[in-house]
Amino acid sequence: MSVKEATKTAPAPLRAAPEPPRPTKKNRSWDEAPRWQIYLPLSIYLVFTLIPFYWILLFSLRPAGSTSLVPWPITFDHFEKVWTERSFGTYFQNSVLVGIATLLMTTLVALAGGYALARFNFKIKRAFMLALLCSQFVPGALLLVPLFETFAELQMINSLGSVIIAETVFQLPLSMILISNFIKNVPYSLEEAAWVDGCNRMTAFRIVVLPLLRPGLIAVGSFAFVHSWNHFLFALMFLNNPEKQTIPVGLNTLMGADSVDLGALAAGGIIAAVPVVIVFAFIQKWLITGFSAGAVKG
Repeated sequence: MSVKEATKTAPAPLRAAPEPPRPTKKNRSWDEAPRWQIYLPLSIYLVFTLIPFYWILLFSLRPAGSTSLVPWPITFDHFEKVWTERSFGTYFQNSVLVGIATLLMTTLVALAGGYALARFNFKIKRAFMLALLCSQFVPGALLLVPLFETFAELQMINSLGSVIIAETVFQLPLSMILISNFIKNVPYSLEEAAWVDGCNRMTAFRIVVLPLLRPGLIAVGSFAFVHSWNHFLFALMFLNNPEKQTIPVGLNTLMGADSVDLGALAAGGIIAAVPVVIVFAFIQKWLITGFSAGAVKG
């Protein structure tokens, strides 16, 4: 064999694999970025978020007339004043009743309406969905006069029921749309399997569908509760009796025409915020899951 032929039949030498391209500034991911580029903007945002809460806590805990930037000595006189002298105990109880009743009524009615929208087809379904969406553009202040006249005819002025009904009506469109999206994410075959096993539609819904809707129900219920807890307009217009007013109206009474008791106002603000913070601290996992699930289909 000649040298030329041996060269042709010899195997080619192995080549080393090319090195992967080094990440540049354009294609560098967040995982490879310096930590300070992540923590610095988050720290600045956290400071701007917490400063107002610190000032509220400062005014509520330091003595009246003090200008110290540290709440020392700590006093709870402002909390005692608003709870007893300013009837915040009554306001708190009324707000709890309105919030829980609105939560239950909104969830039950939205559950029934959302199931109908998700599982049944009827002629005016698209028009009904469009009406639900358009109702979200109507401000509550625009309907105060007709609502007041309606509740006056029903003799429901100065009744917590008027606020509960108004809050439920304004919460229903969005809640019904969200619930229908949650139900669409539940496979229809699960209900059909329950029907084959002898269950009727109501039993199949209660046994199969309802347990899978827990994140969605928590999301809708918490949204309705927080909105009714913080809503000021309906309680101001429909409740003239001080014994029937809620916390947002009670906070408004702490601001006089000539002066404002900042310590009492800050204490009242903390009393109003603590229940909502506690509720969200316990349900945040289900709340995020519920809202993300309801946004999948529409």
